[in-house]
Parts: sequence; structure tokens; C-alpha cells
Amino acid sequence: MAEEQTISGTKLPRRAPTPPPGRPTQDAQLLSPPTEEPITFTSSDPWRVLRIQGEFVEGFETLATTRKAITIFGSARVKPGHPQYQAAVEVARLLGEAGYAIITGGGPGIMEAGNRGAKLAGVPSIGLNIELPFEQGSNRFVDVPVDFHYFFVRKTMFVKYAQGFVIFPGGFGTMDELFEALTLIQTGKIENFPVVLFDSHYWSGLLAWIRDVMLAEGKIGPSDIDLMMVTDSPQEAVHFIIEGSSDNPERRAREASAQAATREAYSEGYSAE
Repeated sequence: MAEEQTISGTKLPRRAPTPPPGRPTQDAQLLSPPTEEPITFTSSDPWRVLRIQGEFVEGFETLATTRKAITIFGSARVKPGHPQYQAAVEVARLLGEAGYAIITGGGPGIMEAGNRGAKLAGVPSIGLNIELPFEQGSNRFVDVPVDFHYFFVRKTMFVKYAQGFVIFPGGFGTMDELFEALTLIQTGKIENFPVVLFDSHYWSGLLAWIRDVMLAEGKIGPSDIDLMMVTDSPQEAVHFIIEGSSDNPERRAREASAQAATREAYSEGYSAE
């Protein structure tokens, strides 16, 4: 884990693990295809399993006392003066005042805004950073930093210690987290897990495609669309999170409907003609 640095008492951003110049990240090495080159055990896949195990242990140990949290996702490219940044600060602050710790990816943009809101509310501000081919540090509002080499280990922590997601406009990584959460809900892997999409204008095109193409072709069911809530109001987002992450009959019914449709689709797919 990288060490925090200070200059004259001023906290500086922590530096996430960064590979030496010319060396691929641990994720890249893990996902590279086998070669015929002779390798040592410490650079082999069996050895990487031990590193992966170590990352899980560190993540579980560091976050073990996190009982109530929400993960906030969104673009790293959003600047502090942007309305989306300000909205993320407000959502995180309101969630913090409602008793939720805030988890983000620990980087800049919306992630920084989420951690900043957590600090304003005085709740744990958690940043789960990732090794990248270029230098990246945890933002200065992170209280509880955890560094990861492997995306899939980090993604487990995002879900395991959260009771819901608030997803702001973002790119491929944000979409990855969105659809992973929906898949886990749809297949019954997680329950009472609200998903909020913030900024209706940004998400309108994606949601139209989901309805007009995915749903129209029968790739998802009508109940799957109900797993998401879209809003432009921080107060509405927080209310939905509070209602949805409790043992809420309405939320449970929505998830059960989506799960039943998924089971039926798989059952039909395996039936004999």
C-alpha cells in the first residue's frame, strides 16, 4: 500500500501502485495468453493466485468494519466546477448525513466529489484505487485508501461493502460497474440493492436503446428496467437509496420479478425442442 505524503503538514494525494516504465500492469500480465517462453514460478499464474488472495485479504481486513456504505461511480474527467461534480458532492454529503459511508474508486472527477461529500458529512471516505499503466493517486479527500492490482478484486469490494450504487455520467468503466450490478441483481446474487442513475439527460440515450432494442428483442424483461431509478435531484436519489437498501417490500418485489424472468429464460433455453 502506498504511503501518504505530507509537505509542511499539507496532505498530498497518495500514489496508487504504478508498474515500472515498460512493464505491464499485474492485470495485463494475468490476462496475457500463455507463451512458450520459460518462466519462473514467481511470474507464473499459480504465483499470481497468491497475490490475488493477498489482495482479497487486505481488502476484507481494511473494510471489515464498514457496515453501511454506498458506492459512487462516475467519470474521472469531470472538473470541480462542473455541475455534475457539485451534484456528486451533494449526494455524498446527504448520504453521509443519513449514516452511509462513501466508497469511490479513489481517483479524480466524480470519485473525488464523492469523497469530498463524505468528508463534509464526517463519515468514512473510502477510496479503492487501481494500478494503471500511468501514474494515478488517491484524491486528497480519501480517509481509508486501499490499493489494488486487479480490477476484479477491486470490483468485489465495491459491491460487497455497499448497500447500493449511485452512478453519475461516465465512460466505459462506469458502464462496466452499472451493468455488473444489474446482472448481480437480475441473477439473485445481491438483494435490496438500489441503483440510481444521476443526470437524466446523459442517460436518456442509453435507456432508450435498452427499451427500444434490448427489451423489444426480448433480451431483457420489463421488470429489468425497473431495477434502475433515474433522477436529477440529490434529495430524490438519497431517498431512493434509503428506501431501497432497507428490507423494502416494493424493492424486493421488483428484484424478485426480474429474477423470476431470468430463471424462466434460462429454463426455456435448456428445454428440449
